[in-house]
Amino acid sequence: MSLTIDRLASASRWRQRGLGEKSLLALGLLALTLALPPWPAAGLVLAIAWTAALAGARVPPGAWLRLVAAPFGFALTATAALAVQIGPNGIALAADGGRAALLALLRASAALSCLLLLAVTCPAPDLVRGLRRLGVPAEIVEIALLIWRFLLLLLDSAAAIRTAQAARLGWQGWRRSLRSLGLLIALLLPRAMERARRLEVGLAARGFDGSLPVLRPAAALSWGFIAATLTLEAGIAGIGLWWN
Repeated sequence: MSLTIDRLASASRWRQRGLGEKSLLALGLLALTLALPPWPAAGLVLAIAWTAALAGARVPPGAWLRLVAAPFGFALTATAALAVQIGPNGIALAADGGRAALLALLRASAALSCLLLLAVTCPAPDLVRGLRRLGVPAEIVEIALLIWRFLLLLLDSAAAIRTAQAARLGWQGWRRSLRSLGLLIALLLPRAMERARRLEVGLAARGFDGSLPVLRPAAALSWGFIAATLTLEAGIAGIGLWWN
């Protein structure tokens, strides 16, 4: 999943936009979702986040739907408990007719969409660079970047092992599949550790001093994009406050 998100972020139409612009949009919408009543603010934020991802950043619709399916499923499962109540007569619909559950689901969906919008438009190195600018301790930032790169090594190793097993019909039938899965898990960690060791040796040979600089050309600020974002967020805030 993390590799898929990073690929989508790298291929995004907004890849060359500044991190500040995308953060202003996604995190600003997230703040409105949390601060304002869920209706109609969260509904507006949900629609705008999806429009920005699909029409603005040009994320493929199929990839976006697969990406949101899992977190939305968890949100739906969690809020389902609010729609029912347990009483003397057993389980029944909540007294408010499930309104609280629907509003909670709407707010959760909007918040998740905002975070995913930021994820599919900002590759991990850009986010790390942003954390450095915010003054996050360098040690924490470097650990986060190393974990991200190590996850890529794990995914790459797992894909190579599974491809080799599939070429030998190792995934034909549930018995072979179960055995192949056990072998994959047993082989994955040693291979990943070996590749991580090679990465460490390579960095040391190049004079690694404990920091991993991330180089990227500075993106010029688009004041039109910033103005449109602030206007949009102010409009959502105004509608949310007026409605309630």
